[in-house]
Order: sequence, then structure tokens, then C-alpha cells
Amino acid sequence: MIVGAVDIGTNSMRLLIADDGVEIAREVEVTGLGFGVDSTGHFDEERVRSTLAVLERYGAVMDRYEVDLRRAVATSATRDAAEGPEFIDRAAAVLGVRPRIITGPEEAALSFAGATAGRSEPALVIDIGGGSTEFVYGENGRVSYATSIDMGSARLTERAVPSRPAPPEEVEAARRAVAEAFAGIELPGRTPPALGVAGTFTSLAAIALELPAYDRYRVDGSVLTLDRIRGMIERLTPMTIEETAAIPSLDPNRAPVLLAGALVAEGSLASLGLDEITVSEHDLLDGLVRA
Repeated sequence: MIVGAVDIGTNSMRLLIADDGVEIAREVEVTGLGFGVDSTGHFDEERVRSTLAVLERYGAVMDRYEVDLRRAVATSATRDAAEGPEFIDRAAAVLGVRPRIITGPEEAALSFAGATAGRSEPALVIDIGGGSTEFVYGENGRVSYATSIDMGSARLTERAVPSRPAPPEEVEAARRAVAEAFAGIELPGRTPPALGVAGTFTSLAAIALELPAYDRYRVDGSVLTLDRIRGMIERLTPMTIEETAAIPSLDPNRAPVLLAGALVAEGSLASLGLDEITVSEHDLLDGLVRA
């Protein structure tokens, strides 16, 4: 059976098509759908139209692959925006399936399922999105602890680091906000090896590897240390958005939120006393395909 899965995120729109669990197509496009939602509670109509154009193309791609089963979910921004239900109606019309607005814990469980498929040992999955970050702990495919916190790359950009270059006081304010947001995380037992999923971690990994162009096969399984993340924060802080966008391996559309994403990544590791994290290209979409 050919399954198509679409993730309507706060920052990125993503598509995965798999035939009996084997990936045959994967796409991602940054539209910044949720930018402004944290401060206004509303979607920007221009960003909505850009997002719907991408989703319409995804619907056509699924037609081309003759997908048997379509699944779609929407996450943090659609949960928060006043226009969320109306947007879902519009998205359903172009996708050929009605997206489901999932809760933070559901998002966490799907990310865990995707990142840990085939693993039996205990694992911690950290999924940094544009609007929220999920921490999920479990083993043998079963989640025993999951939390979703309203702190992500786009949300932190709006709240604390809107300027680029970023003044030191904004960076420190962002660090305090992240530390406060993640202060209540308490994993059951000893912290197991951690897997970092989604665009912030994969983008930082590609930069750390100094790739001339993004290569998901080299990113998958690479290790990011806390010191390396802090070094990238120091590098990104004095850069303009245009300078950030020029980094060879980076999707230029991620440039406005990359510094905030790096600060969330730093805080997620520091809050749990982790020195490093393994980056995975398998995440919520993979979990959704297998659901």
C-alpha cells in the first residue's frame, strides 16, 4: 500500500510518500505559516495562501504516485490560530484529505514512533518545531513520558530575538526564556541516549558538518555536541538574515529562525544535562506513515 503523509508545521510543510513502509518521495518547503501567531493569535493571509499553494502541489504529487491512503496533521500554529478550523477546511480542499489538528502529546508520540522504529533500547527524542518542542522518553516503541512545550524556533524569534544581528541582551533574554520553559522536565530514571529530529537539528548538523549542500544521508546519524551548538550560536548572533541564508547547506527560508532554533537546541540539551545528541532524519512523518 502506498501511503502519503503531510505535516503542516508552524514553519515547514513536509511530505513523505512510502510504499509498504519504504520511502519513495520526501519533500519539505518552508512557508512560515505560523509566524505572528504567537503575538496576534491570527494567521497572516499571505502566508496562508503560500502554504495552501504548497499543499496543493503535495496533493498533485500524491496523485502522481497514485497514493492509496492519505494522512495529514497540523500542529502548534494551527492549534493556536483563531483561523485554525477555517484553514483546515481550505487545506482539505487542496490535499484530498482533511488534516487533523493533533495535540502536543500526539505530536510527541508520532515523532517518537518515527525516530525509534526498529530500536528496542530506551531512547529520548527531542523534536524542535517552529511553535513547540516535544520531549519523549520510552523503549520498545512504547512512550512512558511525553511533554510538549510552547517553545520553538519561530515562537522564540518573535518573543525574544527579532533582531538580526542579535544584540547580546536579546540572546541572553532568549536563553532565560528557554531555560524557564524547560525547567519542569523530569524524565523517569536515567537519561538515555538522545535523538534530535526536525529542521532545527538537521540544519545545525549540516552546518556543523560543513556540507557544501544539504545531504540528508550524511546528516542522519551525525552527532551534535552542546559545545558545537554554542559555537554556532556565537557564529550566528552577529550575522544578518541575508548572511545566514548564504550558508551553503541551509535552506534560505530557515534563516530568520535559525538563531532562535539553535538557542532552543542548546536549552533542550542543557536542561537535561546532555553533552550531545544524535541527529535523525526520521521523525513525525515516518511515524504518521506507520500509524
